[in-house]
Amino acid sequence: MSNRLAEETSPYLLQHCDNPVDWYPWGPEALGRARDEDKPLLVSIGYSACHWCHVMERESFEDPEVAALMNDRFVSIKVDREERPDVDSIYMEACQAMTGHGGWPLNAFITPDQVPFYVGTYFPPDARQGMPSWTMVLEAVAEAWNSRREEIVASGEQVTRRLAGGALLVPSAQPLEPAMLEASVALLRERFDEEHGGFGGAPKFPPASAIEFLLRRGEREMTAATLRAMACGGIYDQIGGGFARYAVDARWLVPHFEKMLYDNALLARAYLHGWQVHEDELFREVCEQTLDWMLLELRGEEGGFCSALDADSDGVEGSFYVWTPAELQAALADDQLYREALEWFGVTERGNFEGSNILTRGGGATPARLAEIRAKLYAVRADRVWPGLDDKRLTAWNALAITALAEAGSVLGRSDYLDAAVACADFVLTRLRDPEGRLLRTWKGEARLAAYLEDHAYLLEALLVLYEATFDERWFTEARSLADTILARFADPDRGGFFETADDHEQLLTRRKDLEDHPIPSANASAAYGLLRLAALTGEHTYEKAALGPLRLLHEMAAQHPQAFSHLLQAIDFHLSPTREVALLGSDLGSLAAAVRERFRPHLVLAGGAGGESAVPLLEGRGEVDGQPAAYVCENFRCLRPVTDPAELTTLLDG
Repeated sequence: MSNRLAEETSPYLLQHCDNPVDWYPWGPEALGRARDEDKPLLVSIGYSACHWCHVMERESFEDPEVAALMNDRFVSIKVDREERPDVDSIYMEACQAMTGHGGWPLNAFITPDQVPFYVGTYFPPDARQGMPSWTMVLEAVAEAWNSRREEIVASGEQVTRRLAGGALLVPSAQPLEPAMLEASVALLRERFDEEHGGFGGAPKFPPASAIEFLLRRGEREMTAATLRAMACGGIYDQIGGGFARYAVDARWLVPHFEKMLYDNALLARAYLHGWQVHEDELFREVCEQTLDWMLLELRGEEGGFCSALDADSDGVEGSFYVWTPAELQAALADDQLYREALEWFGVTERGNFEGSNILTRGGGATPARLAEIRAKLYAVRADRVWPGLDDKRLTAWNALAITALAEAGSVLGRSDYLDAAVACADFVLTRLRDPEGRLLRTWKGEARLAAYLEDHAYLLEALLVLYEATFDERWFTEARSLADTILARFADPDRGGFFETADDHEQLLTRRKDLEDHPIPSANASAAYGLLRLAALTGEHTYEKAALGPLRLLHEMAAQHPQAFSHLLQAIDFHLSPTREVALLGSDLGSLAAAVRERFRPHLVLAGGAGGESAVPLLEGRGEVDGQPAAYVCENFRCLRPVTDPAELTTLLDG
């Protein structure tokens, strides 16, 4: 018999709908029952591609005796962290404060007033390796609730204040100065792994935002080494393209095999910019293969993108991706291809992962028929049991996909990428709306849940990039509307910055601000960056003033912890650098636009149109020169004479 989760659309919640646990989704029904019955709530949080979430479900949540204990002592709630980042962020903060670490599955025991009093992650069915069993935890927490209720309730106000976190920060009195950006680069250099690329040791997450920041600062060594190391490692799918979420080792060899939309959108853009800066064809290849993978394996018929591919296939982590030599030989059916594949992918009889091989760019000469090898292996792999697909479409993550596809499409001349970006933007702006036109968070056949700051902020950035790639003013108009919504519904007028939730969002334990990259860009950093770029396109000081709120709250912290604030550092870099506003006017802007896009130009905003009336202030009062398409370049409130020659425009921009 199914529980209440059967009415949900989240793949993660639906995975638990047949558990004997009497699960509720987060909402007033569960909270009300806890108050009425004076029971604590167990809030169990995870996501569909989480390996240890699946393990705990099999070991504990599918066990009738364990479920009976949970049903008797608690009101149990299942939360998809990707649908409800507001709930997840509160209890993840509590977990890190109480235990010193975090992760998923996340299991928080909270009062009927939503205050956490015991939080942990994975618990095994039997006590081992210093961990208590799940039933031991359940019984101990239930006993504490019965015997120490007054103490638990009394600590609620202190806990609540602590979990308000960044919402209590006040702006720094220290000025924003370029020196803090150089200090951030120096700190990243101290933490750089010179042998393997990336920063720090295992586990290693792809540092897309840090790479982007370093590229903007003109750094070359760390960016090239990291991009190349990841592209050659097992974290990159050498057959189908795309990146796994992280590597469990320092060498980028053994991935945690789940593949997330957000990682791949961010990394595709980092590799695009890496190619523009370093002119390394490997980086362009990886960018295109990653986007091609997204289009092939994550794109839905309606134009939106699914969230993730699971790490597991038929309950076994990574089995979809690994190969024995015998499997390679059978798949290729050609001795020459087989020998070349063994050398190129670094394959051995012993393997590098549980007796099988995670394919890497092992070295040796590039096989003459590498494309054929990859195609054959992909076809054979496609007949294996596929990893589970999380097919919900999230507004924020689709916005990241729009950004990557739009910019790559315009830079690389890939019309298929531009078409996909436009279709995805159409999908988000039409299907992820409520009847009043407000943005929603998630779609799986139907759109649900109020959108968060990150949905609005990522989409603001995406629509500006899409406008710059297409010069279709619809996207500029939609971006400006989103910016106005951010200012009206999410801004903190007292301390600056933006709240994670809108002003009329449901009442949770506290109203928080999303401040750190984790590893996707923080919503405050994204909002600031988008507003700064919009201010450059419009000349509206209101947008710049609002954007400076997060920068003033966080710039001192960002300089000390650059990996955690890399997207904010990009926004600060944009704010402090000389910014050029480029307006292209004319009926055929192809050559002039190509001159702007051919190089990585992070301190520039671009507008284009045929002339006449325009919704984009940068285009107003301008037109062709002597019947030819013209480029107008402005900087520091000073405009240069218009030029019509693409080569002259390149010289102007490089000067």
